[in-house]
Amino acid sequence: MRPSPRLAPFMPPPSAAAASKPPMRPVTLCGFKAVAAAFARRPKCIQRLFFDSPMGPRTGEMCSWLAAERRIYRQVPPEELERIAGTIHHGGIVAVTERPVLRAPRFGEFAEWQRAGDPILILDRIGNPHNLGAIARSAAFFGIPRMLIAKSPLQAQPTDAAYRVAEGGLEHVQIFEVPSLLPMVKQIREHFLTVGSSVHSGKNLESARPPRAPGRPTALLLGNEEIGLDPKLQGQCELLVRIPGGGAVESLNVSAAAAILFHWVTLGRPVKQPQADSA
Repeated sequence: MRPSPRLAPFMPPPSAAAASKPPMRPVTLCGFKAVAAAFARRPKCIQRLFFDSPMGPRTGEMCSWLAAERRIYRQVPPEELERIAGTIHHGGIVAVTERPVLRAPRFGEFAEWQRAGDPILILDRIGNPHNLGAIARSAAFFGIPRMLIAKSPLQAQPTDAAYRVAEGGLEHVQIFEVPSLLPMVKQIREHFLTVGSSVHSGKNLESARPPRAPGRPTALLLGNEEIGLDPKLQGQCELLVRIPGGGAVESLNVSAAAAILFHWVTLGRPVKQPQADSA
């Protein structure tokens, strides 16, 4: 005879919106640098870890932590690792992690960022997740800790591909998401010097001094890969700059341009050098 089931405590029915909202898909991190950075910054997010035989000796500390937390880790053959990763470019190790929740800046945070003195990055409809990841990697290298994007179908999100290309950079750059960039940029001008990039107009970067305004760090705006920065956002920039080229092609890839602009914006600022690893 089966025991009668326990009665669950009464819970109010969820709202229609909550009931229809699908669970967030986890992020799959590939490559030792990306996985190690996630373990260093947010180990509680790691749900499962898989690796191949050559990578095994480098995972001891991670596996010990996962074992203590009673989470899954195991060595798998190459074909299974490729299936888990969804790509052949997995670097011998894959971590399945919780997807970070993007939020809008809270009241007063612009002033806090201003006091911290770091540049911030505003992306206008960067549509390719590989570009988003490459930009985040460069931002982390140059010590730019915050990035703002719009909640738009034209804006790439921090997907598996973005994390793979960032190689750990997305663990050091916090992404904020706002409904629309224009009202936010209008607000942020009180706290930051707004600088935009342009292909056809603006001051030549070779002759432009790095932006400096007492008490106002730089907010750097980068535009879409095809059409550039929205004209309305350009109108909110106190300075527009362009990167001169030889003329054979119209422009750089946005992630390459971003790295040049990050170097220019941070000239004269101390940048912490990352610790070397064995990768």
